[in-house]
Amino acid sequence: MPLTTLATTDDWETHWRSYADSNSANPAQSYRRMLIFHALALGAAPRPVRLLELGSGQGDFARDVLSVCPDAQIVGLDLANAGVEIARRKVPEASFFQQDFSQPLAVPDRYHGWATHAVCSEVLEHLDDPAAALRNVRTLLAPGCRLVVTVPAGPMSAFDRHIGHRGHFTADRLTETLRAAGLEVPDVRGAGYPFFNLYRLVVVARGKKLIADAAGGDGRPLPLAARGMIQLFSWLFRMNSPAGRRGWQLVAVAAEPRTDAQGWSGEHR
Repeated sequence: MPLTTLATTDDWETHWRSYADSNSANPAQSYRRMLIFHALALGAAPRPVRLLELGSGQGDFARDVLSVCPDAQIVGLDLANAGVEIARRKVPEASFFQQDFSQPLAVPDRYHGWATHAVCSEVLEHLDDPAAALRNVRTLLAPGCRLVVTVPAGPMSAFDRHIGHRGHFTADRLTETLRAAGLEVPDVRGAGYPFFNLYRLVVVARGKKLIADAAGGDGRPLPLAARGMIQLFSWLFRMNSPAGRRGWQLVAVAAEPRTDAQGWSGEHR
């Protein structure tokens, strides 16, 4: 890896402590959540909603789900214990577990076949074999479970490499990965054109400087220029196109195949 060793880039115990604050302020995070909420269609979903978050980070998405769908049941899995600890404090109503997606599942058996909805946001680009990781966690999905996946497209930045991105996706590669995992893939789109693409070009142009700017573990506020960019792009993102294939924020809607002749009824199997 150009900046550091692979072991350091995958050190999410350190990354979450260093970048938790800047990650929460990142306008790309809010934009992704808007896209994910639209794709999940929780408002029209039969109850109960049992949501599995693959890569739950510091719990921001789980908190936002409960703000709009307070009766949802949420389970989050994350590689880093640091992220799990932050998420548990932030969202005590949900259940969070530490889990390496490449290893046998260590979550309680009661969650097998549990999830009616699932989210895997900005995770697959960190994995050496994303299809295998998805196959590994499919035992937690109920038949017909709606899975929303987001991954980055476009060029990688120094910060991306610093936090362990193996490579970015195209719409075709994401589709192939999901199908290789055994999932149905009704929709893959490239959202965010043109301003998300512009934002990503700014991130690339910042190079290694962004790594230092984003670190907030010592209590320093974000630089004034960074805060200005956050405000600017938060406004510009409202004008992004949510559809098409030109945007560098890829969003896929996939599904766990239904295995019974009658189809999934929403009941916990």
